[in-house]
Amino acid sequence: MIVDLRSDTVTKPDTGMLDAMMNADVGDDVFAEDPSVNELEAFMADIFGKQKALFVPSGTMANQIAIKVHTQPGDEVICDELSHVYNYEGGGIAFNSGASVRLLVGDRGRFTAEDVEAAILGDESYLPNSQLVVIENTVNKGGGSIWKIEEIKRIKEVCKKNKLKLHLDGARLFNALAETGEDPREYGQLFDSISICLSKGLGAPVGSVVMGSDKFIKKAHRMRKVFGGGMRQAGYLAAAGVYALNHNVEKLKEDHERAKKIGQVLEKMPLVIKVLPIETNIVIFHLDPSVSTGDFLEKLEEKNILAYPFGPDAIRFVTHLDFNDEQLNRVIETLENLTF
Repeated sequence: MIVDLRSDTVTKPDTGMLDAMMNADVGDDVFAEDPSVNELEAFMADIFGKQKALFVPSGTMANQIAIKVHTQPGDEVICDELSHVYNYEGGGIAFNSGASVRLLVGDRGRFTAEDVEAAILGDESYLPNSQLVVIENTVNKGGGSIWKIEEIKRIKEVCKKNKLKLHLDGARLFNALAETGEDPREYGQLFDSISICLSKGLGAPVGSVVMGSDKFIKKAHRMRKVFGGGMRQAGYLAAAGVYALNHNVEKLKEDHERAKKIGQVLEKMPLVIKVLPIETNIVIFHLDPSVSTGDFLEKLEEKNILAYPFGPDAIRFVTHLDFNDEQLNRVIETLENLTF
């Protein structure tokens, strides 16, 4: 048996989700005639109190659509140096939108309102036009770090004062909400657009949703077509998303508890010099220089445990729906007995 902790994207649909998919009522979504897609979009928009939502194939497409809608070539996007939109979307901000990026150095991916205000450029003709701020919650490269909503409110005020748009890369937002207990509608009020991934902790096989105003989604729908994201009988996939929202959100805290138990073991290992604070389902740890990342991963793989290299001296574990207590005990036993 393989224990796969490389990402929470490795989950597979369970029997209930497969039944929902196979029994989905479908149509042609390019004509907006797929009942299951329409149900998912309406459901998600209602959760966050947004006017409309749009089902898209991936989280990257959801973010890139939002950036494209909010900006024009020559504009600038303000985000953290650890952000997914900068590090893991293939240079899409430049390629798709012709925008430049102003990188902030925050605390595990979380910056402040003062950081944003200081980054906003003037209106001189030779400067890029500061147009959009992007927040990622939780922050993948920050070890699943959670934003304080009061800081987001302060950033929103800076954006309003300076006429900037605010987008939330909420790929793992439900992980954050599982810990904070905050109202999703509060996030809906703060952000001009929000993207949510269904194929990470929520366990759907494919898909993300981007939300915003009627005007935003009308433009987003066009951009989805331009990016090649228009799907036909997509309801078989959307039904998995509806099932995930109804059945898997409440399970996220179990992932978090398992991640913390792994972290407790890692903190006692002499070869591990640092474990980032564990707030949700992501565990990032740094190794002593005497041990290479490759050697550490190889030792784990010999025990059929897969993890992900996260830098020259770092490794990432991500707990998820398909990782249970039996597998957790096996990982803990392996780590406790690991020798070099």
